[in-house]
Amino acid sequence: MPADVNGGPGEPTPSARPGSGAAPDPGAAPTPLVRDLRDDDLDAVRAIVDHAIVHTNANFCLAPEPRAAWVARLAAVRPRHPWLVAELEGAVAGVAYSVPYRPRAAYAHTAEVAAYVHPDHRGRGLATALYAALLPRLEAAGFHTLFAGIALPNEPSERLHARHGFERLGVLREAGRKFDRWHDVALWQRRLRDSDHRPPEG
Repeated sequence: MPADVNGGPGEPTPSARPGSGAAPDPGAAPTPLVRDLRDDDLDAVRAIVDHAIVHTNANFCLAPEPRAAWVARLAAVRPRHPWLVAELEGAVAGVAYSVPYRPRAAYAHTAEVAAYVHPDHRGRGLATALYAALLPRLEAAGFHTLFAGIALPNEPSERLHARHGFERLGVLREAGRKFDRWHDVALWQRRLRDSDHRPPEG
């Protein structure tokens, strides 16, 4: 599945700091809990991504994939590639993850990232909270470069990536066909380390 981000990002609502003397605002949106994906989250994550597949151009799959395909994908990429969910009031409301960028060995330190948010929870900062947790995990795991492909137009996703230090490299013109039309894809990159980075070989 292409790493296209679905949903409008916004800043998460901060909770009051201990000792600050400020009481939490009872009318404020709840702060999401970002955690590792568990096996029992899979159906909720599939539902979020399937909505993007069926209703948007944010994912270039043309139809939802069977559960077995998801299980196989997770087994192939974890634990090196983290998959995180954002939970609101006990329910999974968003997901962000990384996958290998290309299968050839020289790409071993490059990853492709994506985030999807449940349509009922867009604009509440979930994608921002997910990326704020995902990107440091990828840096700690030794990745050098991250890429994201964004099917256009998608201004919220492009703002999200710019906010997290990605650079827009250019546009792949008419790179995919869905809903009986061609779609351009913007390619975004973030380098996690400088060019002197020498990862272990092997």
